[in-house]
Amino acid sequence: MRLQSPSVWSLLAGLSAVQAQYLVNELSFGFGPRIAPEGTTHVPNFSIQGTRTPEILANKVILTPVSPGNVRGAVWGERTLDYREWVADIDFRVNSPDRGGGNLNVWLAKDGPSAVGSASIYTVGRFEGLALVIDQSGDHGGMIRGFLNDGHTDYKSQQVDGLSFGHCNYAYRNLGRPSQLKITQTADKFSVSVDSYPCFDSDAITLPTGYRFGVTAASADNPDSVEVFKLVVMTQALDAQQAGSGHGSTHNNQQQQQQRQPPVPPMRFSRSGQSEHQPHGGSSEDDESYEADLPDEEAGHITSSKAQFADLHNRLQSVNHHLSTIFRSVAQQGQIDETRHEENQRALGELKGLLSKLDRIGDLEQRIAGLERDLRAVRTDVANTMRNAEHSIKSHVSDHHSTLAETVRGAAPGHGRLIFVILGSQVLLAVAFVVYKRRRAASPKKYL
Repeated sequence: MRLQSPSVWSLLAGLSAVQAQYLVNELSFGFGPRIAPEGTTHVPNFSIQGTRTPEILANKVILTPVSPGNVRGAVWGERTLDYREWVADIDFRVNSPDRGGGNLNVWLAKDGPSAVGSASIYTVGRFEGLALVIDQSGDHGGMIRGFLNDGHTDYKSQQVDGLSFGHCNYAYRNLGRPSQLKITQTADKFSVSVDSYPCFDSDAITLPTGYRFGVTAASADNPDSVEVFKLVVMTQALDAQQAGSGHGSTHNNQQQQQQRQPPVPPMRFSRSGQSEHQPHGGSSEDDESYEADLPDEEAGHITSSKAQFADLHNRLQSVNHHLSTIFRSVAQQGQIDETRHEENQRALGELKGLLSKLDRIGDLEQRIAGLERDLRAVRTDVANTMRNAEHSIKSHVSDHHSTLAETVRGAAPGHGRLIFVILGSQVLLAVAFVVYKRRRAASPKKYL
C-alpha cells in the first residue's frame, strides 16, 4: 500500500517535532473562558471554603472582598498531584488602601482542606507540605517567602519569620494587573519565579506526590481584596504518574491508551487567566514530542502488507488526533476572542457612560455663572445697605451734636456777671479797709 499524499507526511513530520507541556485539567481552573460553568457557582474539581464564602465570577475567584475586614477564604483541589515533575502557574491580584493588611498563601499540602482549611501561615498548626506566603513583611513593600513542614512543627506557636527557606522582595499591591507566580519542580531543582523573574530556587528540595494544591487568603481590619484568576498545573508527560493505574502499565498499553484518547493540546497561559495555544513549530526546552510513542522506522522493517497497513493506520490516526487538536484549539481561540470582544464592548459601554457625564459640564458651568451673578447682586445690596446706614448714623449724630452744643451754650453763665462780682467784691473790701483805718485813727490813745 502506498500513500499518495506527500503533504500528509510533511504535516506529520512537522507535528511530530512539536514539544509541549500537558495541561492537567483536574488540577487546574481558569484556563478556559469561564472558571465556573455558566449558571453555576461551583469550580469543577475544586472546593470553596472560608469564614465568608468567596465570590466566584466568570474569570476570577474573590477570596477576600474589599469590605468587610477580618475575612478568610480558600479554594482547594479535590484531586492529588501524582506527578514528580510539574509546573504550577497562579495568577492573582491584590488591591488595597494605602495601609491595607492581609496575606495570600499558596499551598501544596497533604490533606490540605482538613489540615489547613482557610488558615494562613500565621494561624495554621501542623501541616505537611509547602507554603508560599505573599504579604507585607519588612519595609520592602511586599515579600514572597517559602516554608516547608514535615508535619511536626506547629506554626501557630512559632516565630514564623525565622522558618522560611527562601524569599524575595515583590511589591504586589495595587499593580492594576494580575501577577503571575510560577512554581517549578523538576528532577533536580525546585524554583519559584514571579512575573517571569526568578525569586528563589533550591536543588535540595523534591516534593513528594499525593499533595493537594490550594490558595488561601486572610484580610485584616483594613482589608486587602485578593483575587485569583487561575491555578494551572502542567506536566511534561501525562503518562508519568507515580500513582494510579498508569504506574504499572506497559509500553504497549500506554500506546493503545494514547491511540484511544487524543493528547491534550499544548498550552501557554497569559496573565489574564485565559488559555492560549502555542503555535505549532515552536520549541521549548521543557516540551515533549506528540509522537514520542510513534518513532520513525525505516521502510525496510515493514515486510508485510499487514504491518504496512498497521503502521499507516497508526500514523493516520495520530494525524487525525493532531488535526482534531488544531480544530479544538481554533474553536477555543474563537471563544476566547468572543469573550475578549464582549469585554471590550463592556469597556466601551462604560467609556460611553463616562463621556455622557461630561455633557453635564455645560449645565454645571451655567449654574456656576448664575451663582456668581447672585453673589454679585448680594454684594451690591450689602454695600448699598451699609452706605445708607452710615449716612443715617452720621446725620443723626450731627443733629444730636448741634442740639447738645446749643443747650450747653445757653446754660453756661456770662463773663460780665463774673467780672462784676469780682470787681464788686474788691471795691467792698477797699471800702471796708478805709472805714477800719479811720475808726482806728479817731479812737483815743491809751498809755500805760
